[in-house]
Amino acid sequence: MGWYRRHARVLPWRADPQREDDRGRVDPYHVLVSEAMLQQTQVATVVDYFQRFIRALPTVFELAAADEQRVLSLWQGLGYYRRARHLHRAARALVDQHGGTIPRNAAKLAALPGIGPYTAGAVASIAFQQREAVVDGNVARVLARLEAIEAVIDEPATRRHLWRLAAALLPSRRPGDFNQAMMELGATLCRPRSPACGDCPVAALCRAHQCGLERQLPRRRPRRQPQTVEHHIVAIERGGRWLLEKRPDDGLWAGMWQLPVNETLDGEPAAPALVGWVHSRYGLDIAPPATAANFTHRTTHRTIHFHLWQASTHGGRLRRGTAALWRRLDQLEDLPLANPQRCAITTLQGC
Repeated sequence: MGWYRRHARVLPWRADPQREDDRGRVDPYHVLVSEAMLQQTQVATVVDYFQRFIRALPTVFELAAADEQRVLSLWQGLGYYRRARHLHRAARALVDQHGGTIPRNAAKLAALPGIGPYTAGAVASIAFQQREAVVDGNVARVLARLEAIEAVIDEPATRRHLWRLAAALLPSRRPGDFNQAMMELGATLCRPRSPACGDCPVAALCRAHQCGLERQLPRRRPRRQPQTVEHHIVAIERGGRWLLEKRPDDGLWAGMWQLPVNETLDGEPAAPALVGWVHSRYGLDIAPPATAANFTHRTTHRTIHFHLWQASTHGGRLRRGTAALWRRLDQLEDLPLANPQRCAITTLQGC
């Protein structure tokens, strides 16, 4: 805790750790938003997104009232868009079930849509100083090294042990600061590949350090190799406007907008096959498209090779009922776009 007070990073959702007053220190809504954003994303990336999000939707009431497309637009570029949809649904549940007040109780927080044990414990402890343990990736690494736990930490039994250990270490006074101190230690010193043991305030207590195992621990299951797939983006232009469609409400990039994407082309010559695909799917006639660019995007489970094609219409009408529209490329501010689509659009603007 002394180390945390001296070295904690200044973050827009975090209270000053040197203040002794536990009341009124942080906005619970800010903690909730930041914890949603910080899942699988580094702090340095989150800061600007958090500030923009809070400026646009400063209270849980405004988030609950916002259109989902607005929420996704504010989130675009941050990735893992399911987090934004869960946060949006949680805000609506908070307004409907709790009058817009964020519960102090972790069990009530965990009952909200998309809120798991970690987020519930983080909000309850950080915002309300409730004695609730948290175990994220940083805390798990610190505990595994501290106790020289050689079991694979991805295994359920090991995870349960880590949660019990975190709860046993948790002090009754300022537990939220203690949780943040543990997370800060893992993020800044007890790093995965290059732990700074010489600067660590608990190195003398660390069994992994004493045994020279800090670089071998924690142990994880080998990751499966991501699946490699090919997607074909067909940028279709008509009179200075380009066709965009909304993705389904589930699956990868759910609810986001995109230039038409063929994800199933299998072994056929691409250009003529895409002409037939565009006609059957959209009712539009295009000449064989020209190659505009190729690029690669990686998700947690996939390596996606994108092929960007460019074409103009010369007939046909957009099929009735298609969730699509025509827009100029400089008029897309209100449409949430995933990073690969933003890359494709930037390429088209330079053509």
